[in-house]
Amino acid sequence: MYACVAMINSQTIKHPPTGHRLVLAPMEGVVDSVMRDLLTKIGGYDRCVTEFVRISQTVLPPRVFYRLCPELLSNGRTPTGTPVFVQLLGSNPDLMARNAQVAEGLGAPGIDLNFGCPAKTVNKSHGGAVLLKTPDLLHAVCSEVRDAVAPEVPVTAKIRLGFEDDGQFEAIVNAAVTGGISELTIHAKTRRQGYRPPAHWARLAQIAKESAIPIIANGELWSPGDVVRCGQVSHCEHFMLARGALCRPDLARAVRHTWQGVDTPAMTWTEVFPLLQIYLRSNANAYEPRHACNPLKQWLVYLKHYFPQAGALFAAVKRIKDFDDMDRALETIEPEISKAA
Repeated sequence: MYACVAMINSQTIKHPPTGHRLVLAPMEGVVDSVMRDLLTKIGGYDRCVTEFVRISQTVLPPRVFYRLCPELLSNGRTPTGTPVFVQLLGSNPDLMARNAQVAEGLGAPGIDLNFGCPAKTVNKSHGGAVLLKTPDLLHAVCSEVRDAVAPEVPVTAKIRLGFEDDGQFEAIVNAAVTGGISELTIHAKTRRQGYRPPAHWARLAQIAKESAIPIIANGELWSPGDVVRCGQVSHCEHFMLARGALCRPDLARAVRHTWQGVDTPAMTWTEVFPLLQIYLRSNANAYEPRHACNPLKQWLVYLKHYFPQAGALFAAVKRIKDFDDMDRALETIEPEISKAA
């Protein structure tokens, strides 16, 4: 099967320049345009992917795409110039294709297809990882989107090893690749496994060695050492960082320095805390008032795995719902936390 896949794609897909690449994962409710700006300014990323645009019944108006990807107003790039691919989630090949054309027309530098979301509400409405059950439909979505946009616009996809188990993994990969995608990200877990460790990196090795398109490894990448070990086990050269990037904002930069043999100190809490203030204030008008503090709280939950000060700060502000109260709390509570640390 893999020889067939390689033959089909070698005629139309060119390998990227030699070298590792890092992609910032889309994470619903926290990796928004402000977070993409903050993390790409720290450095290390080659690409970002938006939170998913849900495609269900119609061709969406431009305002929906601009809301989830305001970078479209700046040539589809973050302020530091990092490309931002628009991610689509749905199961209707024709609607997915027509919405991809809208995103392309608005200046999206690439289209990403979500076949990995494990959320039950999403799967029940025929989106995300549920398509792993039907490789033929997954193939049709990839194929129609690929045909709908210009050849120079990359169409990428993200999958898991399977739905309940990995018995159809090779068939799923084949469906996506023969559908004409440019790159494939694989979260090395099943949908049933969700986000629970471990990630089965070894399952990607044969695919990565024989595929004619780049394979991007994802799952349990918390440190530069994890990325190095994942590369050794999976034979992948490219990686998508998700929760680890939120726990340690400089993770991508640290990974690059590790590849380069450069030893640099990790970011300190003193450097991270101002980013929290920027994140809160920049999102002041992006959410309904009753939800304005939620993204900050979500980020603190991730940060506390790496910074004990974040855990103390979260405990102090977790019941605050008003934006102004939260802003004042950051100013007044954090100095005491840092002093105690």
